[in-house]
Amino acid sequence: MPSFDVTSNINYQEFDNALANCLREISNRYDFKGLHISIERKDKLITTIATDELKLKQVNELLDTHLIRRKVDPRVISVKSLENASGGSIRQISELKEGISQENAKKIISDIKKLKLKIQIKIQGDELRVDGKKRDDLQESISEIKKIDIGLPIEFINFRD
Repeated sequence: MPSFDVTSNINYQEFDNALANCLREISNRYDFKGLHISIERKDKLITTIATDELKLKQVNELLDTHLIRRKVDPRVISVKSLENASGGSIRQISELKEGISQENAKKIISDIKKLKLKIQIKIQGDELRVDGKKRDDLQESISEIKKIDIGLPIEFINFRD
């Protein structure tokens, strides 16, 4: 029976490469010279420190640009809090989102059920398993899942015939 998995994962190696490239560009840019600006990742938390909100916004845009260059979707970052740090600077804490949440999984399942295809969709932790008898039904479900916007990049893995 043909099947595939729907998931949302982050390539941490590419993310770290984009982060290193962003830090390298920050150290070389003239408008950031002499300012205390840093970005660091610990597990799934990203801490960004900048002197003011304008510089923080520029750093975030720079990080997004480098993520796109490394083929990592910038939607995996969600800003949690913005707070004042020592020395009059601003600290932003962001979190990396990975996996499909239960409400997003239910939304995908309900939208696919409306198509009345002969497939079964099961929630397995933070991913979905789609089974069906016909390969064409599975391919049609893939095209429909791509149209659904859940705010995360979606990957289709383990397609088996």
